[in-house]
Amino acid sequence: QVQLVEDGGGLVQAGGSLRLACAASGRTFSSYTMGWFRQAPGKEREFVAAIRWSGGSTYYGDSVKGRFTISRDYVKNMMYLQMNNLKPEDTAAYYCAARMSTVAPITRVITYDYWGQGTQVTVSS
Repeated sequence: QVQLVEDGGGLVQAGGSLRLACAASGRTFSSYTMGWFRQAPGKEREFVAAIRWSGGSTYYGDSVKGRFTISRDYVKNMMYLQMNNLKPEDTAAYYCAARMSTVAPITRVITYDYWGQGTQVTVSS
């Protein structure tokens, strides 16, 4: 069974940085796509970034391009989200996700098979 565990959330001032980590276990992820999503209170879950485990191609939501960087450690089965120049509107619970599909739109929540429990990021103004 796949397990995803996030870490690294917290409280930071606007303009600051945080790095989220996701530990993945339970199987070989070479054919998977891994992603980060976020959800603010009263809003739908939103695509943040994704990375293909094999090859490392990356994808970003428009609101985080140029500020966030997704990466993975192939050996350690870890995924990271480096978040720079944080804004109050980045405040949300951030979720790590994994999926086996290689054809469905990468930004769609419903296409992901496994989810972590989430970690809270709060950006103060």
